[in-house]
Amino acid sequence: MTGMTGMTGTTPDSEAAPLAGWTPPLRPSAQAMGGRYVRLEPLSAAAHAADLYRAWSADAAIWRFLGYGPYADAAAYADWVRGVEGGTDPLFFALRDLKSGRCGGVAAWLRIAPEQGSIEVGHICLAPELARGRAATEAMALMMGWAFRAGYRRYEWKCDALNGPSRIAAVRLGFSFEAIFRQAAVVKGRNRDTAWYSVIDAEWPGLEAAFATWLAPENFDADGRQRQRLSALTARG
Repeated sequence: MTGMTGMTGTTPDSEAAPLAGWTPPLRPSAQAMGGRYVRLEPLSAAAHAADLYRAWSADAAIWRFLGYGPYADAAAYADWVRGVEGGTDPLFFALRDLKSGRCGGVAAWLRIAPEQGSIEVGHICLAPELARGRAATEAMALMMGWAFRAGYRRYEWKCDALNGPSRIAAVRLGFSFEAIFRQAAVVKGRNRDTAWYSVIDAEWPGLEAAFATWLAPENFDADGRQRQRLSALTARG
């Protein structure tokens, strides 16, 4: 085992740089966040369950990589929402498209560790009407921006290693791939290898500018087609 230290490129005498002036941030609270295209609202069965179930009915495949769902009917989904609403970790939000006024997605903060400056975004479930659009992208930017402005140092994204769309989305949003954690979980009776991605605080200013450029109305033509791709704006050489 003595050779393992050399494999990491460090020595027992090495010392990490001190974090001058850093203090643990506050935990997030259940407060709405709004942008140009989307509003994130603390998830509520009364306010959101029926509309979300309507959106989910368009494509049952959205549940494939989640540890729960699909649901037999709207009442069953509302029961699930009642079980998680008001929680603090995970802290769930419904994504309301401001153009249509309808809810078409859910996301949450979880594994919130202020003492380490780390927070994860997950439980992302987007109906076809919201996926890959401006509202969904802005929702991710709003959540990431809140975390870094609050003082978090590390923002995580984890997904099933077989979930290609989620892995593509992570890179598009500026996350860096870190590793595959093999046999990390059992989900719905199947093995799950988990892919880990992250953004750190030093990267946020560049990503914030990239999101602002991509989300600007002038980045889209009259037919709603993007002029600049977000993946090009967030790419780091």
